[in-house]
Amino acid sequence: MQAFFRTKSNLPLDLKQGKRYIMASTSPIKVLESCQLTPPSESPDSAVEVSLPLTFFDIFWLKFDPVERIFSYELTDLTLTMFNTEILPKLKHSLSLTLLRFLPLAGNLTWPSHAAKPIILYTPKDGVSLTVAESNNSADFDDLSSNEMHDAFLSHPYVPKLSTSDVKVSIIALQITLFPNKGFSIGCTAHHAVLDGKSSILFMKAWAHICKHNSCLLPTELIPFFDRTVVQDPEGIDIEYLNNWSSINQPGGVSDPNARSLKPFPSKEVPPNSVRATFQFSREDIKKLRERILSQLDKVSDKKDTEAIHLSSFVITLSYALVCLVKARGLKSDEKIKFGIAADCRARVDPPIPTNYFGNCVSLCVAVLAGPAMQDDGIVFVAQKVSEVIKGIEKAALEGAKEKVKKLMAIEPAAIPVGVAGSARFEVYGVDFGWGRPKNVEVTSIDRTGAISMAESKGESGGVEIGLVLKKEVMDIFENLFGSGLKHV
Repeated sequence: MQAFFRTKSNLPLDLKQGKRYIMASTSPIKVLESCQLTPPSESPDSAVEVSLPLTFFDIFWLKFDPVERIFSYELTDLTLTMFNTEILPKLKHSLSLTLLRFLPLAGNLTWPSHAAKPIILYTPKDGVSLTVAESNNSADFDDLSSNEMHDAFLSHPYVPKLSTSDVKVSIIALQITLFPNKGFSIGCTAHHAVLDGKSSILFMKAWAHICKHNSCLLPTELIPFFDRTVVQDPEGIDIEYLNNWSSINQPGGVSDPNARSLKPFPSKEVPPNSVRATFQFSREDIKKLRERILSQLDKVSDKKDTEAIHLSSFVITLSYALVCLVKARGLKSDEKIKFGIAADCRARVDPPIPTNYFGNCVSLCVAVLAGPAMQDDGIVFVAQKVSEVIKGIEKAALEGAKEKVKKLMAIEPAAIPVGVAGSARFEVYGVDFGWGRPKNVEVTSIDRTGAISMAESKGESGGVEIGLVLKKEVMDIFENLFGSGLKHV
């Protein structure tokens, strides 16, 4: 392993500290403006207080890390003047108009002393924190918008932080960053207890639509549905989850003296020498992998088992990625992987919940995979496991929901956690503000959660892309396994 490796900016990475060598007086960005963007004050809708209760779907995620995304837009002729006179005013004006449709996002998560559980509360003059910045190194844009391996820490200056305290937490924060003669990025940080990935992308699509079309009219599919009464909870799962969170120690075994604290548990540190990369599955890759799995199943299973397996693009790409990951990590005989899938429950509950429901409506299902077993049986074994999890959700989306937080924390702490962030169904590359589709969309926060990000392919209809953050030596092996494996399917 080399002591140093170079990113495209030609600044060496200090592997011990996980940071670039930059002069002390130099920051990766120059903050041009920090402000609160509010819904239009002249609208009577913005003058009314709005509160929403958290459902058990929301409370499940109460202590999880915020979710961070960066949308990168390429504009090679973009100057500071053009940014300040054309891009930024349109983005800010359209954001204000969008917040009128998404008032809860302009508010905060809070827990009134008289209330049994936290609420989302918007009061007049509340707004979303917006940071406007200029990158001091335009070459960072090349890394942010590239599939190629690069320093995982590079993304951090381009996503904002949520304002958090024990009694109040902001719901989203946004950052718009100019990269002169390269383009601009929009970083979004969202509190997972208020919105899931589908809702987060719904907001971004609505903002982009209003900006691009210069109109506050939204198509039906982009109008959020806020009615919490559609989430039925006769068993009091919400209070059960709150009690579970209050009794669970923070990472490191430290108990929280304030059981009503709204602060997420402290984030894991990003390991030094971590790199980020994106990998593409073409439609043809997915087709060949499906054929390979079915062919191997025919040899080891009867026809009934083969017909029962659920081989969606999600199952195929996740299974292949997990096999490559296990081999790249070199899991020992006593090591295991704990993988989690967050499945959208909107269409899976009875009665169904509207597809544009705004909030959390996902069920996290977890399974444990033994490293050696995965290596022996390869992609077929993993595809069967992933398929079983998904079929279990299809049969009973909310089965065992009451014990889910306890079960999640009880699953072998020594197991390596691997989640999935995002979905190819979100269509993140459709978030066009009027200057073209994103050149790249990354889920920045996977560097702390250990998740695999997933989205539709930026370059091909029917393809899928995944993002990972691994130590450099592990990523080198993963990259080789991923590429050579697809060549020889």
